[in-house]
This record gives sequence, C-alpha cells and structure tokens, in this order.
Amino acid sequence: MSGHSQFKNIMHRKGAQDARKGKIFNKIAREIMVAAKCGMPDPASNTRLRTAIAVAREANMPRDRIDRAIKAGSPGGEDSAVYENIRYEGYGPGGVAIIVEALTENRNRTAAEVRATFGKRGGAMGEMGSVAFMFDRIGTIFYPAGKVSFDDLFEVAVEAGADNVEETEDGLEVTTAPESFHAVRDVLVAKFGEPESSSIGWRPNITATPNEEQAETLMGLIETLEENDDVQNVFGNYDIPDDVMQRIADKAK
Repeated sequence: MSGHSQFKNIMHRKGAQDARKGKIFNKIAREIMVAAKCGMPDPASNTRLRTAIAVAREANMPRDRIDRAIKAGSPGGEDSAVYENIRYEGYGPGGVAIIVEALTENRNRTAAEVRATFGKRGGAMGEMGSVAFMFDRIGTIFYPAGKVSFDDLFEVAVEAGADNVEETEDGLEVTTAPESFHAVRDVLVAKFGEPESSSIGWRPNITATPNEEQAETLMGLIETLEENDDVQNVFGNYDIPDDVMQRIADKAK
C-alpha cells in the first residue's frame, strides 16, 4: 500500500492512517484468507500464509482477527469466494508510472473501477507490461537502527541468499529476489527477531519527478486507488523532494 513511497518519500498522515486502519485490516485479512485457501492453513508449511501473517503483525492487527481470517479461508471455512490476483498498469500526472495490485472476486468490476479512478484523477490506465519494465520485483526486509549491526546482518543475510544489505537513514534494508524472500526472512527472524517491515513489491529502476501541482494530483490518485477494497498495493516511480511532500501533507490536514 505504497509506491516508490515504500522506499522513499513516505507521506505520513497519522489521522488519515488511523481512519483507514479498518480498511487496511480488511485487505490483509483477505490476503490471509486467500493464502489459507491456496495451501495448507498451517503457516509453517505455507509460505504465502506465513508472509501474510507477518504483514498483519507488522500492521498491529489483533491476533483474534488473524485467526478468524485463517479459519475463514481454511477448507470448510465461511469464505467461499474465489479471488484472483490481478495487476493493472498505467500513468499518473507528470508521467509517473503506476502499478496496481488487486485481489478480487470480480475482475470486470475491479478493472472498471481502477480505470475510472485513473481517468478521474489525471492518469490513464495502460496495457499489461506498459510500465512494468520501469520496476524491479524484489523482496525487502527492514530492521530499524540499533536492532542489529550492519556486519552481523550482512553476514547472515548474504549467507541465507539475500542480494544486498544497505544502510538507510532509519536502519538496515535487506533486498532479495522474490523467490528467495521467504527463506531469507525465516533465517533473519530466527537470528535477529521480527523485522519492522517485510514485503515483496515493485521498486522503480527509472524515476519521474513531477512538479508540485502534479505531485499533489498524483497523491490524490494513489490515495483513491488505495481506498478501493479490491486494491492491495499501489506502486509508483515518483521521486518528489521531501519539502514538496511536506507541503502536500500539510494541505491535506
């Protein structure tokens, strides 16, 4: 539920985040249910479910809500819907490339809603593959500053199959290939405890820098997409100066 913002330029809007917490929990619960449907309802033998539960814990989702979602998606559970993972691609204001990941039981409805949002919010939805080449699909595992030393994390992560460990302003970020993510995360959790965040997503390899007016419209587009119940994640290749992001955030208060 992020873009290039997952790695840089995160716009913190605490009030809005608090108001949207219930919606975020619903999206995570849907992923947990689907993960439980796709494999064994035991996270020890179901990597997708294990990752979904980790995301839920990172979002401070109550344990009983997690358990209910697993039960609903298990064989004989109350959730009988058949969901599809679908990716949409398009452009936002300022030529910003956008990838939308959805989990839906009605692809026609979701496609129409996503297309309409792009159109109403200054963007345009494109064909599959129209912007994906501007991103790399990677796994990221983040530990906050002070949790573990760079040398210790680097040694264990690389031995486990990680691609790189990088020091950021806030801590240490491990990057992996998607197929190595679960194995690397399991090793790091066993050695250093739970990370602050971890996910598989899209990181831009080419960035666009919209002006302030375009950036404000872009944030509106991304937020509207994220408000859609079927949309799980939104990624963009925007690179916006922090002072511009702060002014946009101040206007939204």
